[in-house]
Amino acid sequence: MEKQIKVLVIIADGTEDIEATVPIDLFRRANFEVVVAGNKQTITFARGLKVIPDRLLAQIPLEENFDLIYIPGGAKGVENLINTQLVGTFLQNQKDKNQWISAICAGPLVLDSFNILSNADTITSHPLVKDKLLKYNYREEEVVVSGKIVTSRGAGTSIPFALKIIELLANKELSNKIASDIVYWR
Repeated sequence: MEKQIKVLVIIADGTEDIEATVPIDLFRRANFEVVVAGNKQTITFARGLKVIPDRLLAQIPLEENFDLIYIPGGAKGVENLINTQLVGTFLQNQKDKNQWISAICAGPLVLDSFNILSNADTITSHPLVKDKLLKYNYREEEVVVSGKIVTSRGAGTSIPFALKIIELLANKELSNKIASDIVYWR
């Protein structure tokens, strides 16, 4: 039997709604096991959507393996994630295991803050935080893959971002099928 792909999505108050919900939806359509984790029982996204995480981040054992950890953007959400040391611990653990890490919009600031990126990494982000990330090999493409790091620009690139991750973790055929199912043309 094929191993199920497992993804950890870390959210906080202020997380950008689309950047969290679109990838979660598409990952679940791909039949990935998605664990949405936050630092409290109810998270209020940037546009007011209230979300109940599957698990509290503090209750997830560090030994639990994830094929990908995903950090959505949203200015306030990113600030809250940066101020949560446990997020850095999970990201460093993921990096040490040479497993996938992804971030969108202002999310790469979380990776920067916890020293997950190296100056050799190629990344992208929302244009408003670009100046804080210029020490890396910065690109303005929709989705950038560098080693085991996947980054993207913002809410409007959430679909191609999630589809690229599905392609990387599973295969292009599944990614294409999901794109077709949701009537997304690339």
